[in-house]
Amino acid sequence: MAFVITSPCEQEKSGECVDVCPVDCIEEGKDMFYIDPEICIDCGACEAVCPVEAIYYEEDLIEDDEPYLEKAKQFFNQA
Repeated sequence: MAFVITSPCEQEKSGECVDVCPVDCIEEGKDMFYIDPEICIDCGACEAVCPVEAIYYEEDLIEDDEPYLEKAKQFFNQA
């Protein structure tokens, strides 16, 4: 399992999550940041600092946010 960045990041894209990630699994895309689900160690550091509450644990995603996990996988070419 991994953390997933969802829609609020599309409008904010502030990047505090990148600075606190201990395994450097967050990368900036064109419209938002993405967490590499293969590298994420589920530490939660990114979730704690997100100013727009865009980061959720994969199992806690609501149905409307589930496509963001697939977007992350595609961004990292893992789909």
